[in-house]
Amino acid sequence: MARNNGHSHFSIFYVIVYLLACRPCCCSLQERSPVAFFIFGDSGVDVGNNNYIKSGNENRANFEPYGINGVFGGPTGRYSDGRVMVDFIAEYAKLPYIPPYLEPCAEFVHGANFASAGAGILPKTNQDEPIHFWKQLEYFDDLQSSLRKKLGEAKANEMIANAVYFISMGTNDYISGYLGTPIMQQLYSPQEYVGMVIGNLTQALQILYDKGARKFGFLSLSPLGCFPSFRAVVNPKAGNNEGGCFEEASALGRAHNQALSAVLKSLRHHLKGFRYANPNFYNWLYDRIINPTKFGFREGLVACCGIGSFRGTYTCGKGRTVKEYELCDDPKTHVWWDSFHPTERIHEQFALELWGGAPQAEGSYNLAALFNYDLGTTIADIVDIDVNVSS
Repeated sequence: MARNNGHSHFSIFYVIVYLLACRPCCCSLQERSPVAFFIFGDSGVDVGNNNYIKSGNENRANFEPYGINGVFGGPTGRYSDGRVMVDFIAEYAKLPYIPPYLEPCAEFVHGANFASAGAGILPKTNQDEPIHFWKQLEYFDDLQSSLRKKLGEAKANEMIANAVYFISMGTNDYISGYLGTPIMQQLYSPQEYVGMVIGNLTQALQILYDKGARKFGFLSLSPLGCFPSFRAVVNPKAGNNEGGCFEEASALGRAHNQALSAVLKSLRHHLKGFRYANPNFYNWLYDRIINPTKFGFREGLVACCGIGSFRGTYTCGKGRTVKEYELCDDPKTHVWWDSFHPTERIHEQFALELWGGAPQAEGSYNLAALFNYDLGTTIADIVDIDVNVSS
């Protein structure tokens, strides 16, 4: 990748993407992508749905310093210093940013984002607060009915069939639903619990398929035990450069990913037209945590925003119960934004991998292919981006 002697290509790239991307009020029908984008998930891809539900501030991010980089003019509900990966994916697909489903007066002609911070695949995970996966599916069903009335049966069905469905969920099921709930650990072994989560996810995928969905993108689970929050728990008196990951949590993430991979391969064989993208997010992120400078970061263990060891205490933001927090000088140098969530720069880099990376399983795709873009190789051949932080 080319360097430009301290002047990042990032800003030029964003300007080009902005000029090419469809915006709701200025694009013609000819300019609009024929492929819609529907997003289901948790805080990793929530773009503001929790702003509109009865939820405590622990499950919200619509206050400073979230959104500190100014891309949106301030906090929006995204758990990041700016954008999250689905925003970048929308840009690459020449779509406007996909709005949260609960946003009043939002238009959903390009898709909808149903994600909710704190949500799980299992309805009992963080029950009664976020919008769990099954409720998100109900919202999708409502939107599908609305689209049929607005566009007509044929056009709505075509939109649903051609759309890409992105699913980023499961973290809360293991952190809150299992490790944070002693009774669940008594009732289920880790293997049994993973099976229950994957079983619910598989059932949900079948429901989406029956509704017309054919193209799916997945964000597999990260090394959960390497969150700054878990490092702080495992080694509360350790220095910021010491202490390992919480292996029990990471093992659950690996088991989930292995089971998901097997399920997707099976669905590809049994469901006609089922296509998917599922790159290895676990290894990808772990490499950046352990070797941050190799990928243009300076800090892979300590969060940018929070307090305590590794800034792993979840206090980031003026809306939290505990108002005190520390903030790093430059989020772009950090892998982690807060004690659970990565920085915008991680979101961007993995969005590039999702979009144009080489498929890692036989019969799988990258998102560019699912959005009907023929890149030939990877997005790096089209967009020249320096992933190193200028010194």
